[in-house]
Amino acid sequence: MSGTAEKILVIKLGAFGDMVQTDGALRDIRAFHGQAEITLLTTKAFLKLMGRCPHIDRVLVDPRVPFWKIGAWIALARTFRGESFSTVYDLQKSGRTELYRKLFFRTTSWSGRQTGPQASSALAGFVAQLENAGVPVRHCLAPDVSWMADDMSLFLEREGVRKPYVVLIPGCSAKHPQKRWPYYAQLASALIERGYAVVTAPGPDEIELSKSLPGHVLLGPNGFLNWFELAGVLKDACYVVGNDTGPSHVAACLGKPGLALFGPHTSAARTGIARGAFRAIEVPDLAALPVETVLEAVMSGLPPVQENSV
Repeated sequence: MSGTAEKILVIKLGAFGDMVQTDGALRDIRAFHGQAEITLLTTKAFLKLMGRCPHIDRVLVDPRVPFWKIGAWIALARTFRGESFSTVYDLQKSGRTELYRKLFFRTTSWSGRQTGPQASSALAGFVAQLENAGVPVRHCLAPDVSWMADDMSLFLEREGVRKPYVVLIPGCSAKHPQKRWPYYAQLASALIERGYAVVTAPGPDEIELSKSLPGHVLLGPNGFLNWFELAGVLKDACYVVGNDTGPSHVAACLGKPGLALFGPHTSAARTGIARGAFRAIEVPDLAALPVETVLEAVMSGLPPVQENSV
């Protein structure tokens, strides 16, 4: 990048599913600021992930300084002042980022919180925000994270996974057990009976849970697949079924056919996960959602199994 290039800051601190959904907004910002240097401010947890994103040039880590560490806040101020950003797109829109605006960016063009009716979904919120900032919107509603996906064909072959295969995502953060539909084992058995290979690629909180399911459990050298390997497995799946969790959002952002299962914790519409061939079922109590209902929805979106399929 030239030292004279316009410098743009985009703020998105997390969480994983929310970060993945910013792809379309980042793509539109890049198209609008074609010659600019675009920096993403995020947390350390997403440094490696967003370092691969093709729509940004740099990743700056937000140390999320505690409010009582005055010296660290002064250092943060120096960092922002040294960057000389001309425009900030605050896609996080939190109390912390509003404080950043007031303390560090008082004379900088800032796109962030807006007054008026709340957007119907996170993606619709990005659309409204960018349109209000004068950014032409083409991709906000259709994030595409194919750049995340490693080629996992040899790995899947070594694991004995044949196509077509269905990926099940039975877990979620251990902090939110109420998001877990409890009948993935029964669903896996029904799909296997119908000729589909079934795989799970558990995160660190879900390894033991996945081992109790029929089918293939895909584990990496560190005990679980990294984000890029997981995206590669999802990209080659014929269908994905999961809870309201980050990997389900990755599948939706890969354009996969699939189904997300939502209980009362949040609105499926609010997350924006249901688009294209990726759908959602929302019920008051996940424990009361029958296997038969989910299986019927899944089978309606699955391709037929071909004889001698590989």
